[in-house]
Amino acid sequence: MQPEDGAGVADVDLSNRTVLVTGSTSGIGRETALALGRLGAEVLVHGRSREAGAEVASKLDATAGTGAFHAADFADLDAVEGLAEWARGYDPDVLVNNAGGYFREGRLADAGVEYTFTVNHLAGFLLTERLRSDLPDNGRIVIVSSEAHRGGSLDVDSLRSIDRYSSWGAYSRSKLANVLHARELASRTPEGGPAANALHPGVVPGSGFVRHLPAPLRTLAGLAGGLAAVPFVGVESPAEAAETSVYLAAAPDETTTGAYFDDCRDRQPAAAARDDRAAEQLWEWSKETLHRNGH
Repeated sequence: MQPEDGAGVADVDLSNRTVLVTGSTSGIGRETALALGRLGAEVLVHGRSREAGAEVASKLDATAGTGAFHAADFADLDAVEGLAEWARGYDPDVLVNNAGGYFREGRLADAGVEYTFTVNHLAGFLLTERLRSDLPDNGRIVIVSSEAHRGGSLDVDSLRSIDRYSSWGAYSRSKLANVLHARELASRTPEGGPAANALHPGVVPGSGFVRHLPAPLRTLAGLAGGLAAVPFVGVESPAEAAETSVYLAAAPDETTTGAYFDDCRDRQPAAAARDDRAAEQLWEWSKETLHRNGH
């Protein structure tokens, strides 16, 4: 089944819409991009590999839609600025912040912020800030988070250090930031403006994400089990995992904003992700950090 079928939007016509999907040269992002192309959208493809990007753009040109590609490393905020400038030339209607990763080794990015947090939150925050004022009122901002956010805690004072680094802790923290970002975006957007929502795509057995989990979590994920803090919602393929992203990008009657979705439905996130003060604090920290780095 294609993602648009699972999402119930196979009959939607996106021929008048332009969508930027970050991290769309492989996995869930690639399936999201191709699904939106089949619905007729002009899809802006992003990734680090020019070869992979060209391949996805070519496949999009063979759908009802079209594709264009721009390379950018999300650990490099200057490259994110370049991506935003390029995308603005296409007048995007929808931004799908899908790019992210799970990094086993602790290190700081060039911005002086922990690497996972830079790639999974700060880069997407910067891109969103550069594009959101140009999105139409019926535009969409879709942020791919994870059920891992339920195990995360956010202390902005610790984000410029890798002391006692935990790969799983860093990942969970960044995914919590994704949900808080969507919540604060919605609160700062005038009524009737672009909707902003976060989502959990599901865990694909055998994926690179699962292979990099700590051993106990990897075993549970492989058994399609779960954790008290991180319930693994298993899916069969990246295409199935892309369904909620496609739904939030394309469903014409979905007007929810500031929410967290799972399996194409609004679901209550963790208490920490519903903390309005934490959402505002994260926003201000992100703006200050970008300003400190010349953005």
